[in-house]
Amino acid sequence: MPPSTPPVEHLVAAARAGDAAALDRLLGLYRNYLHLLARTQLDMKLARRLAPSDAVQETLLRALKRFAQFRGETEAELVAWLRRIMARTLADNARQAVSLKRNIGREVALQAGVEQSSQCLARLAANQQPSPSEMADQREQSVLLADALAKLPPVYREVIVLRHFERIEFTE
Repeated sequence: MPPSTPPVEHLVAAARAGDAAALDRLLGLYRNYLHLLARTQLDMKLARRLAPSDAVQETLLRALKRFAQFRGETEAELVAWLRRIMARTLADNARQAVSLKRNIGREVALQAGVEQSSQCLARLAANQQPSPSEMADQREQSVLLADALAKLPPVYREVIVLRHFERIEFTE
């Protein structure tokens, strides 16, 4: 988190108090994280119709409109809430793309996929974690990892995503 960004809990409180700028700033902190989740969860057929950045925009728009429904206080709760919105967004788009009746199994599978990608981010970040006391003062490691990946050149980022999230062998 840049030094000028207040702690997430302060941004949540300010957003709840009606500060639109704080809400925009708060949700903007998770753009890279959500992009990585969307990138790893869009299947090939849906990816032709919906880019990861479109899924992120739609997710953030839904979060913006429904922020009053968010009951959490911590960053972990906010990240979990955003993941659920992302999973619903992907499920809704998948349903629209194939024009099928609602399939709860598909929606549950997308939620599980988003959770799996999030756990993979957490595992990768765990290899570089500071002490527990330092972690208490830092943002979610998976969010920091997504931000770091976003700073890499696209070719390097693609290699890491393909290897660690999509489990493609180096030889491929």
